[in-house]
This record gives sequence, C-alpha cells and structure tokens, in this order.
Amino acid sequence: MTRFAALALSAALLSAPAFAEAQKYTLDPSHSTIVFSYTHLGFSTSFGMFGGINGEIQFDQENPAASSVTASFPVKSMFTGWQARFDHIMSKDFFDATDDEMISFTSTGIEVTGEKTAKITGDLTVNGITKSVVLDAVLNQTGMHPMENKEWAGFSATTTLLRSDYKVDMFAPYVSDELTVQISVEAAKAD
Repeated sequence: MTRFAALALSAALLSAPAFAEAQKYTLDPSHSTIVFSYTHLGFSTSFGMFGGINGEIQFDQENPAASSVTASFPVKSMFTGWQARFDHIMSKDFFDATDDEMISFTSTGIEVTGEKTAKITGDLTVNGITKSVVLDAVLNQTGMHPMENKEWAGFSATTTLLRSDYKVDMFAPYVSDELTVQISVEAAKAD
C-alpha cells in the first residue's frame, strides 16, 4: 500500500502545472524614451530626451514583485532641441561625455502597489556615480503586437532626480537642481 501511495504522489506531482516563471522581454529602442524637464531661471520649463535605450525585463505576470529590469543608453543620445545647449551639456561643465559613456539602471527590488502599479527601486548610474532611485511604474498593457506577431508589454514610470547627486549641477539653483523624469518603454517577449 505504501508503494502505491508513493507512485500516486509522484504521478500527481509530475502532472501538476508548473509554477509561472519570469519571462524575458527585450526593450524596443525605437519605442522607448526618457523625457526630462527642469525650470530655467523661473522663466520657462525646458525639456530634453534620451533615446537608444537597450535592456531587458524579466517579467513575472503572476508575481510582479519577482520581476526585474536592466536598461542603459548613451549619454550622447540626449536631444535638447538646440545644438549649442547639447554641446554645452556634453562639455566639461556637465558630463564631459565620451562617445561610449552610458547611463544605466538596474532594479534591486519591486514593491507592488496596485493591480497595474509598482515602485521599482534600483541603482541609477550617471556620470560615473551610482545612487538608489525609486520609479513609480505602471503596466500600460500586455498582449499580442499586431505587426510583430509576438507578445509585447508596455510600461511607463516617473521619478525626480537631483542633478547635484550626479555632479552635473552647474547653474543650480537658477537652473533647477531637480529634474522631473518620465519614462515610456515597450518590450518584446524574447524568442
């Protein structure tokens, strides 16, 4: 009887559905953007944008807290809308950026705050300095991409950063130290 019980238990375990695991999604650089804004002398709000974002998301839809994200992009992918401003920001006054200098983010924890919201804590490295930041993230949508014919996911996030934390704070406080950051990314399920 004991032998039969052991066989029955083994058969039940083998036929049980496997627990869901995180699935790898690769960021789509053509539809992933970071926009930042800051006040300029109190007269206006200026905007900039980063593109060329690469990375991956290990996305566990059943247990989002077990997910993770890594991303990086070139400092020189910044778009300011005015070449002289871009040149100044890339100069020794700010980044002193090389062609291969990257900004990177690696998540260290995810706290689920709602059905489609979470706080993603991670290490942000800018200008060779790494600081912990928190992103207020939203899952926009998951599903089949109608043109790519594969599973896709879209996320948005916001945070605020201090330029002084990364030693790119020339002209603060006249040009605001605080940056408002908006992130929007799409990612394709890896094959």
